[in-house]
Amino acid sequence: MSQPPRPWPRLRRGLEHDYTILKVREDMYADPRTGHEHPRVFIDTPEWCNIIAVTPEDQLVLIRQYRFGIQETTLEIPGGLVERGEEPAVAAARELEEETGYVPGRLVELGSVHPNPALQGNRCHSFLALDCVKRHEGQQDHGEDITVELHPRAEVPRLILEGQITHSLVVVAFFLERLRAEAAR
Repeated sequence: MSQPPRPWPRLRRGLEHDYTILKVREDMYADPRTGHEHPRVFIDTPEWCNIIAVTPEDQLVLIRQYRFGIQETTLEIPGGLVERGEEPAVAAARELEEETGYVPGRLVELGSVHPNPALQGNRCHSFLALDCVKRHEGQQDHGEDITVELHPRAEVPRLILEGQITHSLVVVAFFLERLRAEAAR
């Protein structure tokens, strides 16, 4: 069996550019095989959370919002940033309520993934929120414009396969939910 790749030593930390929700810098690393220097971009961003919210009637609480990267409106599950020092589960319940006005009866951790380990060091934590009840209209953050939609939970495969849900981290959350359900059987 071959040896795993060795770590790349960081030679110099680059100038950091702060864009409020993320910081970007270019560090210089040494190739462990040759010693040659290579620049590598790093995006520093907080942890994220995603929430698959389900009502007692087995309806999914989904949101639509404009995404600047693709310049289109997307259908997604609620989610957002985990504040510094905040537990991901607390952030998940907070983001669900802020974006939708729904409050979970129970929160189940599904797992976490690295969104893009080539450029980022953060994780996206996915949760299943059960018995969600609407308490108010939501309190969106400044700069958010979100609409809330209810969809039958059984529609998830169709929504993904037909390209109505395309956000990769949302698809991962549904995949983690399915893996947990299959493991429990």
